[in-house]
Amino acid sequence: MEEYNPRKIEEKWQKVWEEKDVFKALDKSKKPKFYLLVEFPYPSGDGLHVGHCRSYVALDILARKKRLAGFNVMFPMGWDAFGLPTENYAIKTGIHPAVVTKQNTDNFRRQLRALGFSFDWSREINTSNPEYYKWTQWIFIQLFKNGLAYKRKMPINWCPSCKIGLANEEAVGGVCERCGAEVEKKEKEQWMLKITEYAERLINDLDLVDYPERVKISQKDWIGKSEGAEIIFKIHESGLQIPVFTTRPDTLFSCTYLALAPENLIIEKLKDKILNYNEVKKYIEEVKNKSEEERTVNKEKFGIELKGIKVTNSANNQKISIFVANYVLAQYGTGAIMAVPAYDERDFDFAKKHNLPVIKKELDNKIIDWLERRGLGAKKINYKLRDWIFSRQRYWGEPIPLIFCNECKKRAEISNNQYPITKNKEGFNDGEILNPGWVAVSESDLPVELPDVNDYQPTDAGESPLAKIKKWVETKCPKCGGLARRETDVMPNWAGSNWYYLAYVMPRTKNAKRKTQNNNSKLKTEKYFWDKNKIKYWLPVDWYNGGMEHTTLHLLYSRFIYKFLWDIGAVPKEIGPEPYKKRTSHGMVLGEGGIKMSKSKGNVINPDEVVEKYGADAMRIYEMFMGPFDQAIPWDEKGIIGAKRFLEKVWKFSEKLQIKNYKSQINPKSKIQNSKLDVLVQKTIKKVGEDIEDLKLNTAVSALMILANELEKQKEIPTNYYFQFLILLSPFAPHLTEELWQKAGLKNLCCEQEWPKYNPKLIKEEKINLIIQVNGKVRDKIEVASGISEAEARKISEKSEKVIKYLSGKKIKKIVFIPDKLINFVI
Repeated sequence: MEEYNPRKIEEKWQKVWEEKDVFKALDKSKKPKFYLLVEFPYPSGDGLHVGHCRSYVALDILARKKRLAGFNVMFPMGWDAFGLPTENYAIKTGIHPAVVTKQNTDNFRRQLRALGFSFDWSREINTSNPEYYKWTQWIFIQLFKNGLAYKRKMPINWCPSCKIGLANEEAVGGVCERCGAEVEKKEKEQWMLKITEYAERLINDLDLVDYPERVKISQKDWIGKSEGAEIIFKIHESGLQIPVFTTRPDTLFSCTYLALAPENLIIEKLKDKILNYNEVKKYIEEVKNKSEEERTVNKEKFGIELKGIKVTNSANNQKISIFVANYVLAQYGTGAIMAVPAYDERDFDFAKKHNLPVIKKELDNKIIDWLERRGLGAKKINYKLRDWIFSRQRYWGEPIPLIFCNECKKRAEISNNQYPITKNKEGFNDGEILNPGWVAVSESDLPVELPDVNDYQPTDAGESPLAKIKKWVETKCPKCGGLARRETDVMPNWAGSNWYYLAYVMPRTKNAKRKTQNNNSKLKTEKYFWDKNKIKYWLPVDWYNGGMEHTTLHLLYSRFIYKFLWDIGAVPKEIGPEPYKKRTSHGMVLGEGGIKMSKSKGNVINPDEVVEKYGADAMRIYEMFMGPFDQAIPWDEKGIIGAKRFLEKVWKFSEKLQIKNYKSQINPKSKIQNSKLDVLVQKTIKKVGEDIEDLKLNTAVSALMILANELEKQKEIPTNYYFQFLILLSPFAPHLTEELWQKAGLKNLCCEQEWPKYNPKLIKEEKINLIIQVNGKVRDKIEVASGISEAEARKISEKSEKVIKYLSGKKIKKIVFIPDKLINFVI
């Protein structure tokens, strides 16, 4: 038999799959649908890495198995292509971001195809394609019209070197991700989305989905629901007051001072009464430039008193001091806290430092009723979640499809003064009432395309590079026809990824043409059409896998956008209020020795080199065998060598087939005996099938290896077991199995066969380990006969010395019995 040549075989079958469109999902089918989604990558210049591969291989195995099991599977791929890294590269090299993006996506696509992924490439998307971001802009307009988008002046992270605003995730540790300069705070008007209006639903609807508990916890922690009260503290000898949210209103008697966030606007209102205002102002400027982490995590709690001002504690009429303090954050509650040093460690540390009293006195929650009767407080639910900052002062992003018109602003202000907002007079929608003068671009004029520019540098004023393009900025108002100007901020890189799972199901026209940026050549593109019938068929996503780092913000943002679209009827009500039924996350691939891979350490593994040296199938097998899918696992060169040897072993099996001139059909009626091999084959079919569904892929590979070892021992391998083995192996090593299937003279493709069914009679264990619990805690494990009854299990358990001491003298209230698994005594 010829030598196993993985690269030759892999290139051959990748071409066959592509030519035959084998993995294309059908929008109508008698088969049950299965929508399998992996997080689409940001196409960086570094190309695909082995971390991507681990996630994609695992879900590709699941997709292939589901097809073999009779499902109409959609397994799509695309590119999250807007964002800061590409713009950084464009500024550095002078190559247009659109050109960079095309180069990178072409490379990623080549790498993904080389690994044999069964993606439906007919559904490929790119968030920087104008026909794609037309719908990103359309979603923003709907948010605007429904009063969920508004503009507000607020502090942002500002890099004085790059002259650009940064998201929190781009300013970790208080330094710019781009250049490393120290980040400052700068006041700037920003577009905001009212995600806070969905806070309660985003928590409650987690009960409707199959997410790991740690993912649900991360979502809930980020939203940060707190139940308590808002208490009014009146400023002594002033008509002003300070509202404070607290989860412990019962400790009001123990409040000995108030602490304000440096950003709290009440400080400016009181400046004429603050005796040390200049000192306070200097302190505020110092603190405001510090990151949240610097101000709160393991840092000394310090502040400065607002001298000359006191507030009244309404519980005891005591006059207490007001401080501005570094550990109080503007975005939590009201930006003010009632400090109770006797019950809070931070407050205690601060009180000791400033020689403030510590009083311990608490009441039950009737204090809220008392405050409500006097108009000094009320029950309240607070959320840590803040509205979503949706502006970026960059070039490479989706233009925000709004236009500012002074004339419309004047008319809106007159209208708002003349009529209650709820009446929505003179055609002003909620977005225009909330944002006077801002008008949405007509939907028929979408997309608002990025203009072709050569200069991507931000302006000295901190505006987007788009602000410098006078011809693009100056336009006509879509409402009144007067002179107006476009919004020059663009959307964040989250924008296109919030709805991409919908784009995969949208129908599109072929062969529309468009000029590329900075290039006269034509680029083929596609127009997308919002089709609620297609959405209704495919959604919700049945299974979504991605990195743990995206289980908080991306998941939260995309759930919010989906819920909004569901509310306005853009997606059918029958689907339900959640976009994803199930979510899983994978562990990282570390460098050898368990060190995180990085360029600086020189330990990054390039999948191209691995595939060239060992083959795609060997890499696929190794990445699944290296350890539990949800855990971080270090790369080991020896492991992939072992994976290739396993495949070489399988390659030689055809030399030992029982019948040399077998026909081109599997014989489903082949007799199954009760031999060791018969039993092992049936157990392997069961084990591999169940492990794939549970993403226990390392143990699935192990089971295949055990069966392969047993087959290798046979003088002659029974043909139907050989064929079943190939089908079981095909999701893991699709190229090798296709080649061996063809060499065996079998019809069609191996990946188009039917998943084998096991014989349950042959896999029944004679003995099982019965777990014995008392009140849910394991007290013993006893080997018993398989199929033991509850009565027999109870009788045996009650004789166990380890169990007797827990049952002796106790009344058994209930017995929970799970056949062949456990018995639990509830006492």
